[in-house]
Amino acid sequence: MTFLCVGYDLLRTTVERYFGFAPMRILLTNDDGIFAPGLAALYKQLIDLGDVTVVAPTESWSGASHTITFHEPLACTKVQIGGLFTGFGVQGSPADCVKLASLQLHEGPIDLVVSGINYGANVGINVYYSGTVAAAMEAAFLGIPSAAISVAFEDQTDFDEAAGHGVGVLRKLLPLHAGDVMNINVPLTSRGRPRGVRIVPQAISGFHEYYIPHANSSRELVFQLAGGEHRQEKAPADTMSLADGYITVTALRPDMTDHEKTTALRARFKGERGEV
Repeated sequence: MTFLCVGYDLLRTTVERYFGFAPMRILLTNDDGIFAPGLAALYKQLIDLGDVTVVAPTESWSGASHTITFHEPLACTKVQIGGLFTGFGVQGSPADCVKLASLQLHEGPIDLVVSGINYGANVGINVYYSGTVAAAMEAAFLGIPSAAISVAFEDQTDFDEAAGHGVGVLRKLLPLHAGDVMNINVPLTSRGRPRGVRIVPQAISGFHEYYIPHANSSRELVFQLAGGEHRQEKAPADTMSLADGYITVTALRPDMTDHEKTTALRARFKGERGEV
């Protein structure tokens, strides 16, 4: 058996060198935690694309955005998930996981970072709150192409089906390049097959939301955030397209600079010291 394993590895290395081909090296993470069913479902789909390494938080970091751990060390343990894979569980945020994997845990360079499947859509302004998207964005900071994959929330979600749809779209987006961030959202799985794929911008109108005040046992006045549907957009965007049953794809980027506005502002300060 040892001979066969060594022979296979040697043959694989020889073929890769001769033809210039090697399996894609994929880092898989999420914000729902390493034990989340969406992560396992995505892993099963991604192994057909390449070699998958899992580095994910040990607990949920939903809504953590781009939190990074600065002032304390990151604890990391190996975790086996149902005989499916052994990954690294990190006591840190999704962005922590990507940074730690890239700089320390992963052997060699990473070709693609995939974050998900998030249990709940990441469309509209949720993109800014999302730990799932933040992990993909951290990859972009590190020069690694990435994709965030989420599925619309409902009590009974078929994660295997959602993963199939999400990775099916991802295959069509490949190859991605350094700095690319693809945000993929799958509609409610209970409604059957998606109606198609829409390439749409991120909605920015936000939610119809409000706070509910009530008193707690300490007689403090506390406020619970609540809300409902996304506000209507003037043009087609990710929120409404997802609600209409389409898989949405939105290309994001780490550069938040408003370049048009920056150019206009330069004209106001032209001639002043320090302005170029």
